[in-house]
Amino acid sequence: MASSSLLRSAAASTVAPPRADFFSSPTIHHSKVSSSLGISRSLKSSRFPGAAIATRPRRSVQPIKATATQVPPVVQRSGSSGKTKVGINGFGRIGRLVLRIATSRDDIEVVAVNDPFIDAKYMAYMLKYDSTHGNFKGIINVIDDSTLEINGKTVNLVSKRDPAEIPWADLGADYVVESSGVFTTLGKAASHLKGGAKKVIISAPSADAPMFVVGVNEKTYKPNMDIVSNASCTTNCLAPLAKVSNVVR
Repeated sequence: MASSSLLRSAAASTVAPPRADFFSSPTIHHSKVSSSLGISRSLKSSRFPGAAIATRPRRSVQPIKATATQVPPVVQRSGSSGKTKVGINGFGRIGRLVLRIATSRDDIEVVAVNDPFIDAKYMAYMLKYDSTHGNFKGIINVIDDSTLEINGKTVNLVSKRDPAEIPWADLGADYVVESSGVFTTLGKAASHLKGGAKKVIISAPSADAPMFVVGVNEKTYKPNMDIVSNASCTTNCLAPLAKVSNVVR
């Protein structure tokens, strides 16, 4: 509003010149303009192949299946009846996005979420409403203080500050997404293994954990790596561009 008011005030205080001034500008020399831009021909003598442009075939427009702010429809991806059972530690921005995406796949199931600072009702609220990605399209029910029901599936809620106290094995979680932003080193993230987790993925840069970016170096992953880092959001954006530009290999 303030900027539009300033624009209106400036427009009102400016006296518009006659229309002839816009179309006849004796002070502008086309040869000088073309010379400064490195163009050999005069702008006046330039001819544009309008007919050729008009006869070129039009590009076909492909429909967009999903955008960055939309969760894609449910995708059938599992080759067997088994599902990857995932636990989430830290229900902030990354933790909620992991849960959202998991609900769109049939081969991943989030079985538990640990966050000592958010209760069940607030978890449901934050998952349902997102000013960036839009409202969650599924159905969320708060069963009790330790249980959410999302699209008919039970998600156990835990409230432990020490990750070593989270019973991941009892909850059925084989893989843990460490998205609290706190336990980002090998030593700290290893606490999840004490609770029965088989693998830990740190959703932040790590000082000592192997770091992988999908599309860049994920093929160098080895099965004996129990704790890995998925790097930062910035790295995930720039590393693929750097790779296709031959900056990194």
